[in-house]
Amino acid sequence: MFRRAPRGSDNTKYYEVLGVPKSASQDELKKAYRKAAIVNHPDKGGDPEKFKELGQAYEVLSDPEKRELYDQYGEDALKEGMGGGGGGPFHSPFDIFDSFFGGGAFGGSSSSRRRQKHGEDVVHTLKVSLEDLYNGTTKKLSLSRTILCKRCKGKGSKSGTTGMCYGCQGRGMKTTIRQIGLGMIQQMQHVCPDCRGSGEVISERDRCPQCKGNKVTQEKKALEVHVEKGMQQGQKIVFEGQADEAPDTIPGDIVFVVQVKDHPKFNRKDDDLYVEHNLNLTEALCGFHFVLTHLDGRQLLIKSNPGEVIKPGQYKAINDEGMPHRSRPFMKGQLYIQFNVDFPESGFLSPDQCRLLESVLPPKMSRTLTDMEVDECEETTLHDVNMEEEARQKRQQKFQEAYDEDDDEEEASMPRVQCAQQ
Repeated sequence: MFRRAPRGSDNTKYYEVLGVPKSASQDELKKAYRKAAIVNHPDKGGDPEKFKELGQAYEVLSDPEKRELYDQYGEDALKEGMGGGGGGPFHSPFDIFDSFFGGGAFGGSSSSRRRQKHGEDVVHTLKVSLEDLYNGTTKKLSLSRTILCKRCKGKGSKSGTTGMCYGCQGRGMKTTIRQIGLGMIQQMQHVCPDCRGSGEVISERDRCPQCKGNKVTQEKKALEVHVEKGMQQGQKIVFEGQADEAPDTIPGDIVFVVQVKDHPKFNRKDDDLYVEHNLNLTEALCGFHFVLTHLDGRQLLIKSNPGEVIKPGQYKAINDEGMPHRSRPFMKGQLYIQFNVDFPESGFLSPDQCRLLESVLPPKMSRTLTDMEVDECEETTLHDVNMEEEARQKRQQKFQEAYDEDDDEEEASMPRVQCAQQ
């Protein structure tokens, strides 16, 4: 970030807030901040705005680089360099206060709660079958997650205390400032390498032997995931606060997203089920019965009514044999059966059988032609056709025609050259 240093900016305000001279040492700054922060802490009935000003003043003056920038160019230049618009990315005054007292001041009440942030949710895909969603089921899963070390209770140290990182003054971030030209300053922030952004340091001797000072360990957690009847694709099963733990963090949730596997026989749409069944021509004309195994293992006898003719593609429905409704599992949708009719191959019937069948079936719709009318007609021949192959050939033919037209246009646009004869 670049800026020009402003002139006439105030560079004494932060010293006045802490009540120290501009020549104050780091120890004098710490003592002044500690005393004023305790008096003005909101948990002790202090002024929240004054408490915030104390935190900002100490954050700037305790950092040698920021203090130098403030002393030279004042508060406005500092705000500009830190992002502008309202004072820049100052840390929480409660974080700065807790870096002095380890978060235990006044019983660790509101200040520790303000520091807590929400951890990220952990999302898993839960693959289930259509049978699982029809009947309901419970799946036992084992997951690995991060938890606060039980031995040191997430402190990372045997004594239960940590020291402030002097490399970043407990902020977890370090600021690098360099002058790149006359009146031009570049300021960059990066994670403190000493404490890796935690703002705290633990001595080698005081580190917890179980977590090695990391404050967290790994554990295997067994979960029983209840899949309710009628759940839909994409629905979520949430275990609140069961995700990874971390210091000063409210654990996120473990979320399972339902993903339904394809079924070889049934298809689902909302609360309805669809299934296809093939009939031969005799079954379609003269009646049928068959057994359908449902998703819960029951055997359903499916049969046609006497004298009923089933047309190709026709649907029939059975009430209350679809999927259970999630909020009311005792209520179910429809089970739809689509019938496909398989016709016999050509030559299946002899001429005598055809005549016998004609005597039973409804009469033909076309009238009988006389010999004279037949002689006047032009005879045609029917042949079998694959419509998908026909469509593919026509697309290929159109592509070839378009390609040929482009070639013709290109040749027509080329200049004609006449050869001179000697």
